[in-house]
Amino acid sequence: MSDDQPTPRPTIPSPAALAGRVHARPVAAPAPVNHSESARFGRVDEEGHVFVTVEGEGEREVGSYPDATPEEALQYFARKYDELAASAELLEARLANPDVSAKEVADGLATLKEHIAEANVVGDLPALHATVERVEAGLEGKRSQEAEHRAAARAEAAEQREAIVAEAEKIAAQPPGSTQWKTSGERMRALLDEWKQHQRSGAKLDKGTETALWQRFSHARNTFDKARRSWFADLESTRADAKAAKEQLVAEAEALSTSTDWAATARSYKQLMDRWRTAGRAARADDDALWERFRSAQDTFFSRKDEVAAAEDEEFRGNLAVKEELLTEAEAILPVTDLEAAKAALRSVQERWEQAGKVPRGDLERVEKRMRRVEAAVREAEDARWKQTNPEVAARARSMVDQLEASVASLEAEVAAAEAKGDAKKAEAARGRLEAQQVWLDQARAGLDEFGG
Repeated sequence: MSDDQPTPRPTIPSPAALAGRVHARPVAAPAPVNHSESARFGRVDEEGHVFVTVEGEGEREVGSYPDATPEEALQYFARKYDELAASAELLEARLANPDVSAKEVADGLATLKEHIAEANVVGDLPALHATVERVEAGLEGKRSQEAEHRAAARAEAAEQREAIVAEAEKIAAQPPGSTQWKTSGERMRALLDEWKQHQRSGAKLDKGTETALWQRFSHARNTFDKARRSWFADLESTRADAKAAKEQLVAEAEALSTSTDWAATARSYKQLMDRWRTAGRAARADDDALWERFRSAQDTFFSRKDEVAAAEDEEFRGNLAVKEELLTEAEAILPVTDLEAAKAALRSVQERWEQAGKVPRGDLERVEKRMRRVEAAVREAEDARWKQTNPEVAARARSMVDQLEASVASLEAEVAAAEAKGDAKKAEAARGRLEAQQVWLDQARAGLDEFGG
């Protein structure tokens, strides 16, 4: 009888407890026998030794169960087999479960094989080993499938990280002058949060890929931050320059606000405004405050100017009445029939016009335009008479008439000669030229008549 004697228990032991033999004698009566079909693969000899039969290998002793019936001993070792077989079937079922990882199955398989190697049991051992082999074969497939899934997940994760990096690089590459710094800065921070979220919950990238992407992302963020700092530093400097320039303009505007040189000062304010527009922008609060001072100085000057102008307009209303009467007198000269009389009358009006003085600004253009119209009409009449009495012009007109008369006489002779020869075609051509020359001659004679010729 073997020295390794199992201790009977009231419940079925775990696979770990079933491995090997128990080195203690039973201290209680054996539990009731639960029949196991696995017992058909074993036997008990007369001395109480239990054997298992393996097809193609024969049989071997697996242990003994002292103070028990042969059936009880055989069933004990059969139940040990059933425990292992159940564990193998459970592991095979877990292999088919997609929620169970290959590592979990591999760990369970290693434990099962360890227990099988140490266990002395009665049962269909080839079937048990076949189950283990199926699990081993399926485990390789599961590992391959998981590897494919991991590769696909890594590829997707790399694509998502690449999208984050590409957007960051696009933001960093914006021209500073057209960058919306607040919006772009918020987006950069959001992209960093997305990156961290991918690191926490996304598929792990290989070290080389992740390092390269992070370096690009970090470079884009650093480039953006550097550009933003530079932009606002330059902006601060530019605003300081604009503030200094506008403070100078305000000082000049305030100094001019008490001037009484109305026309020159008005031009100066226009020049100050032109300089203000090109001075750039200071900080908003400074710009608003400086503009308020500038406008106040300008308004002060122009309000004083308008008050003076309004007083002058009131003073000049009497002058306006005088000039309107003079305009009525001047317009009576037209149309010009007697040039000398018209010129004398106009000179008289012009002398009194100057003596009448200024008129209100709102009426100035109106009355001046009416006077210029009369003056222009008299000047045109004088020009027309001069042209008529100009000896050089008269001589040219006479010369033109003489030339055309000679040409007409020549063409008349040419027509008569052609007709005398019976050359109708030549006569017709000469007659056409003659008609044109006659028209020009009539026009020239009319012009000559204007000079008394």
